[in-house]
Amino acid sequence: MAELRAVGLPIAVSEQIDAVRALEYVDLGRRGDVRVALRTALVKTAAHEHAFDTVFDLFFRPVPPAALAEPGAFVEAVDSEGDGDGGGGRGRGGRGGALAGLDDDALRTLVVDALRTQDTALQRALAAVLVDRHADVQPGRPVAGTYYLYRTMRAIDADRLVTELAAADEIADHGAGRAALGGRLSREHAEAAVQGFRVEVESEIRRRLVEDRGAEAVAKTLRTPLPEDVAFLTASAAQIDLLRESVDPLARVLAARLARKRRHHRSSRPDVRRTMRTALSTGGVPATVAYRPPRPPKPRLVVLADVSGSVSTFAAFTLYLVSALRGAFASVRTFVFVDGVDEVTDLLASEPDLAAATARINREGLGVWLDGHSDYGHALETFEDRWGAEITGRTTVLVLGDARSNYHAPRAEVVGRLRASADQLYWLNPEPAGAWNSGDSVIGGYAPHCDEVVECRTVRQLKAFVDALG
Repeated sequence: MAELRAVGLPIAVSEQIDAVRALEYVDLGRRGDVRVALRTALVKTAAHEHAFDTVFDLFFRPVPPAALAEPGAFVEAVDSEGDGDGGGGRGRGGRGGALAGLDDDALRTLVVDALRTQDTALQRALAAVLVDRHADVQPGRPVAGTYYLYRTMRAIDADRLVTELAAADEIADHGAGRAALGGRLSREHAEAAVQGFRVEVESEIRRRLVEDRGAEAVAKTLRTPLPEDVAFLTASAAQIDLLRESVDPLARVLAARLARKRRHHRSSRPDVRRTMRTALSTGGVPATVAYRPPRPPKPRLVVLADVSGSVSTFAAFTLYLVSALRGAFASVRTFVFVDGVDEVTDLLASEPDLAAATARINREGLGVWLDGHSDYGHALETFEDRWGAEITGRTTVLVLGDARSNYHAPRAEVVGRLRASADQLYWLNPEPAGAWNSGDSVIGGYAPHCDEVVECRTVRQLKAFVDALG
């Protein structure tokens, strides 16, 4: 439990008690049942499952394949060919001993067969032999094993495995002129199977690291941030894809909170006719003033997103956030800027694939005026000149950027004028607050003109901003 909390999983004491109680209803000798029971009690979202599985594998190491196998060919092979140590993958005896004498091409062929037939015992044995042969695990090194995994998977050529497995799948289906859709499904199935084998290799490497250094020491080297704690500026493409899964519900909540905040700030107008009609019951004295019911709010959102190279991954994420917000506002207009500014509202609406939209923004140089180096002052002034008159009291302005202006004039007064015209203006900054106003950062000049400037490096911080609006 302590390691799960150290990773970042939110585990309450009541959930810890539930996890212990759940173990009363499963066979503790069945590792898979124990995993499911603990995961059900402790994991709340699918994004946390990988972190839980990693920690579980560290502290509840699997029994070697030979020891788990049902009575049959595999156990008989261990008893007849080796010393029966149950290594199954140490290359000593049993099936491991037979596999250790094969070359890499023969092993690759066996991997394809094992993946196609879903023979998990053989996959584990093959993973162990390949780790023995190619990982070059060095005892005592305080590493997470990523390089060991890379060496092993490179040796068997994962891309070639996918191709061979997809081809074998087509042959199994008699290869009778499969449609393009069938071919894509076959390849996706092959990619998923190879990813599963990669997990087996990773588990074998992790098992050896634990044997060498202990679970606690290995756990420290394996700690990685949860998806909601991954910094936008350093996130990989795969991590950004995971982050997007949490954006849609968060975008809906953000839209509702902004609309509600705007509605609470509005003052209703007195209804003279209803006030006079009510006054008839008090002798014509308007003792109670009646007000017109507020009209349903129709907020408009204007987003200014920095798409310069220093915040490129953050820009990709924010554009996805904007696309998710489109259905929740009466009007959403999106502008991108570097040293100039361009509207991309229609582009985002016409491009169903956000990756294609982002590529088009880069290809056409949108947001670039002169040399493509950030100039917040010029970009903001250009926006005010061209679209400032369209900012009204029903408009919420959301600025997304790090406010690093390459020592150009910040022209903070432009933000002040925009805020005076708008209903609300928020600035989300993907940099740590400790780095603000250092170097060429001019966020301190803009902050007094904003309703709030928020550090927004992770999804968790974005969620905290949304919650604070309530």
